[in-house]
Amino acid sequence: MSEVHQGRRRLLAALAVGGGLVAIGGGSALVMNARGRSGYEDAINATWRHSDSTDLPLSSARRELVRYATLAANSHNTQPWQFRLSDHSVLVLPDPGRRLPAVDPDDHHVFASLGCAVENMVQAARAFGLRAVPSYDPGAPGIRVDLEAAPPERTDLFDAIPHRQSTRSRYDGRSVPPEHLRLLEAAGNGDGVRMLLFTERQQREDILSYLVAGNSAQLDDVAFVEELESWIRFSYGEALSTRDGLFSKSSGSPVLPGWIGRLIFSRVFTKGAENRKYESQLRSSAGVAVFVSDKNEPAYWAEAGRCCQRFALQATALQLRHAFINQPVEVPAVRGQFATYLGIGGRRPDLVMRFGYGPELPRSLRRPVEHVILQA
Repeated sequence: MSEVHQGRRRLLAALAVGGGLVAIGGGSALVMNARGRSGYEDAINATWRHSDSTDLPLSSARRELVRYATLAANSHNTQPWQFRLSDHSVLVLPDPGRRLPAVDPDDHHVFASLGCAVENMVQAARAFGLRAVPSYDPGAPGIRVDLEAAPPERTDLFDAIPHRQSTRSRYDGRSVPPEHLRLLEAAGNGDGVRMLLFTERQQREDILSYLVAGNSAQLDDVAFVEELESWIRFSYGEALSTRDGLFSKSSGSPVLPGWIGRLIFSRVFTKGAENRKYESQLRSSAGVAVFVSDKNEPAYWAEAGRCCQRFALQATALQLRHAFINQPVEVPAVRGQFATYLGIGGRRPDLVMRFGYGPELPRSLRRPVEHVILQA
């Protein structure tokens, strides 16, 4: 049975339990849902696009670079970044109001997300006739991106930016050709960060055991589950009003009025169901990439984010899908065991991604540029 059918069965069972409540206002909810869908699709088309022109004055180009940066991967789609613009630089800063204290207590994923945003900026700058030079600023703390004039160059990675997505679905199990694996390896390594690539079936089964252990620990943690639910956007209206968070349709779940979604969330989001889903997804993947940094410090976490974003863009350019499976590195006890399995000594495994060939799913939104640029 497919994941979609399994999800529908769990949903129908939950709706049956709360049928009396769900029936109230059901017709009007469907009408509002249809209206919201049209507005949501318009917002998606306005968000996930290339610029009309790359021949822009520096002040306009800087703003467009920030827009491209906001299309980067980030944990729970919290978009935990802020941007301060100067004449010839952009300072990329964490947004403390968008932290995830339950899943990310040391802000590791915040700085990895900043690195992802910076990598998009680096790739986009070349198309605008600029060279972007990032450096970690511990005093900010954040990443300073200096901009220098350079010959314009449009690359495959730049073209991939508005097409990249974290696709949380089953893939088709096909292997990736060796020449494409070499391109992925070249993209995924960086300064002080090494990417480990696992494509053998037994390797994927080994990693699956750590994925299930981490996921089980998280779903036994009430604070984690409450934090996750707070970032789920069940309806088009919720997604449009916040333009952040995890839109339910983007992971293959049905779109529901928010109050109904929250009513049945605990009934369909169970440890057993989620573990079975991850088992199916990982076994359908072509491989797993693990990003490992030399030092357990914010500058290296950000570099790991740059590497994984570059990997994701290269995968997208090769018509590959990818998705984060970070549970093995998010639970400290499991992370230590996972590091031992990887044979990396005392270094920290930063991020884990699966990849393969699969369908495109609906996208999540991003906040407008004016909401993330800090005023001078």
